[in-house]
Amino acid sequence: MIISKKYISLLFLLCCFLGSSSTFSQVPFLKLSDAIQVGLENYNSIKAKKNYLKASEALVINAQKQFLPDVTAAIQNNYGTANGQFGSLYPYRGVGMAAAGPSSASQNWNTAFGALYASNVNWDVYTFGRLKASVDIARSQVSRDSLDLQQEKFAHAIKITAAYFSLLTAQKFVEISKQNYKRVSALRDVIKARTANGLNAGVDSSITNAEVSNARLGEIEAQNIELQATNQLAILLNTPTKHFQLDTLYFSKIPEQLGSTLAIENNPTLQLVKSRINIAENTQKLLSRNKLPVISVFGSFQSKASGFDYDYSPTNNHVDKNYFSGIAPSRSNFILGAGMFWNFMSPTKINHQIKAQQFISEGLKSEYDLIENQLKSQMILADQRIENALLTYKESPIQLDAARIVYEQKAVLYKNGLSNIIDLTQALFVLNRAETNISVAYANVWQALVLKAASNGDIDLLIKQAR
Repeated sequence: MIISKKYISLLFLLCCFLGSSSTFSQVPFLKLSDAIQVGLENYNSIKAKKNYLKASEALVINAQKQFLPDVTAAIQNNYGTANGQFGSLYPYRGVGMAAAGPSSASQNWNTAFGALYASNVNWDVYTFGRLKASVDIARSQVSRDSLDLQQEKFAHAIKITAAYFSLLTAQKFVEISKQNYKRVSALRDVIKARTANGLNAGVDSSITNAEVSNARLGEIEAQNIELQATNQLAILLNTPTKHFQLDTLYFSKIPEQLGSTLAIENNPTLQLVKSRINIAENTQKLLSRNKLPVISVFGSFQSKASGFDYDYSPTNNHVDKNYFSGIAPSRSNFILGAGMFWNFMSPTKINHQIKAQQFISEGLKSEYDLIENQLKSQMILADQRIENALLTYKESPIQLDAARIVYEQKAVLYKNGLSNIIDLTQALFVLNRAETNISVAYANVWQALVLKAASNGDIDLLIKQAR
């Protein structure tokens, strides 16, 4: 059986079309819970705060290790002269050169190798709470950055949820506007046919044409709103802008739980401010500890080597110029001790820093009170929004049923010549508004829940009811 090339080409094009159609129709379904998870994983602000938290955790370990002693070791090889001279020397900031050797009547240039081997230990064994205060500050910074991360996650989850419902509502508006356009277009076709047959006045056709244009403009406006809402959700998810297929179940049910038992003190924003207050108070404690002395122990061991013999003098010239002889240790010393070191001027220098920290603490407490009052007011608003949203949710179906009945009656009356086009278009407008209102009613209940969760700081109130 020979198949023509034309048939094969048509078959190939058909397969390509079906494959591309199935590809385009596969829009990924995005649940609210998945959107929150994707946003929390992808958003760069959250990634940044995770790194800040890791940095603070590293600083805690660093603060804890400050208790360890300072242990230094030094090895020095040198080559030079050994002219001694009676007199005093002040090596200002390490500037100066000291030489050990006998005094001579005149300058000589006898040289030899030498070496110094030293090890020193300095340990602040008791700082009167200074090191502990430093560790407390580092730990409070970890707590602050951890709470900052949690607050960022909480705020971002709220933003994603609000954007999700905004886009869901916008998509519903597009659907309603398309249905309205289709309904008005069908009505225009009927009126156009009746007008052509002389059953309706010509003005009726003009009015329906205007209504069709108005419906089309409404559809375009709804699509623009959808594009804006889609872009906003994509930004929060840190993903490319694309069409999202959302869960329309939220237009058929409302949340089962609308109240929260979480105390307002547990709101992540308040917890973050409280952690900043804790840092300021710990810093104040550290500054107070800096007024106190430090008890330290120290020890040093030193070995010295020299190519100049012990009985060297400019007259006998007992000098060994061999390098290895010059760096071989010949004399050693050690010292052990303890001391208390106290800068009596520290209180004078630090007092104003302590006062500054006190003012910072008071300022943060005022911020805490301000945010707490704002959240309490927002909680009252959220409760009122929920109450009004529930009333709207109960009333909207009544409005929709009545609007449908009125439209059907007006349509029948108009077809029988018992009503005019103005009454019919008015009934159509009321029906379109009722269809919009019932969708808004469902969305408002969920948006009120978002506001409630945001004011209480109870993200679980959303998560456990999100699909």
